[in-house]
Amino acid sequence: QVQLVESGGGLVQAGGSLRLSCALSGRTNMDYAMGWFRQVPGKEREFVARVSRYGRITYVEDSVKGRFTISRVNAENTVYLQMNSLEPEDTAIYFCAAGGYTLYYSDPREYDYWGQGTQVTVSS
Repeated sequence: QVQLVESGGGLVQAGGSLRLSCALSGRTNMDYAMGWFRQVPGKEREFVARVSRYGRITYVEDSVKGRFTISRVNAENTVYLQMNSLEPEDTAIYFCAAGGYTLYYSDPREYDYWGQGTQVTVSS
């Protein structure tokens, strides 16, 4: 089994930055592609970004492209989401997730393991 723990969320003013971290542990550890998703009450979980197993390929949702960057350092068993130029619309609980190869990388159903989430609140 794989355990994921997010950290780095908090309260920030519009235009500010946060860096989220996702620490992985367990038997299989970093043998997975990783994704970041976010969710607000009453809405479906939304894809944010994905990084391949060894970090060579990344995908970022259009709404955050140019502001958010996903990366991973496998030797540290950690995946990051750097968030710049934050907007109030970015307010959500952010989840990291682990999954295998798939063409449908933006679908949360394609991921096998999830963290508990970390709250990001952007004030106007």
